[in-house]
Amino acid sequence: MGHAGMAAAAVRYLRSVRAAPEREPVEVLPRPELRCVGEDERAPVGQAEFRRVLGNFATGVAVVTAPATAGAPQAPSPTDDPQAAAPAGFACQSFSSLSLDPPLVAFMVGRTSTTWPRIARAGVFCVNVLSAGQGELCRAFAVSGADKFAGVAYDAAPVSGSPRLAGTLAWIDCTIHAVHPGGDHLIVVGRVEALGAGDGDEAPLLFHKGRFL
Repeated sequence: MGHAGMAAAAVRYLRSVRAAPEREPVEVLPRPELRCVGEDERAPVGQAEFRRVLGNFATGVAVVTAPATAGAPQAPSPTDDPQAAAPAGFACQSFSSLSLDPPLVAFMVGRTSTTWPRIARAGVFCVNVLSAGQGELCRAFAVSGADKFAGVAYDAAPVSGSPRLAGTLAWIDCTIHAVHPGGDHLIVVGRVEALGAGDGDEAPLLFHKGRFL
């Protein structure tokens, strides 16, 4: 097709677009109602069966950390200052990347978590992606009520100041972007401010059917 033919085709296209009626706006679907199953109701799926089936999906494991904030419980810090407030952290399987533009990630945390309010108060967090040899570290951060950072080597993530654990495969430093309800969990969306990964080729820590791989 010559230049004249291409120009004519372009004109025809523009005319057809201008003549087309305006599209109707897309109707946003309402949010589904989420509620707990009542005591007098039968759950659609048993919890034990839910865990058993979903356990077939292998996941990576991370530790989500946040810096100490005013009002946090007192505990020893890595500098052995007994007056320093303890940072927060918990082991997390439900972490994923979410968006490239803007850069967003997400993790899920139980509504009854005692660590989540401290992360929410900080407004920031760091995701530490664990390597295959860090199973014991993961177990330490899965315990409730203990000094999870005792004996753990870390430094401060560059933007949030959250603990960046030593020896991890990668770290993602974030600010809290949004929090959404998700049944008995919360869906926390973080905007990535900085991130990095090691140069090695060590395998990640994986969780499958209730145990580490």
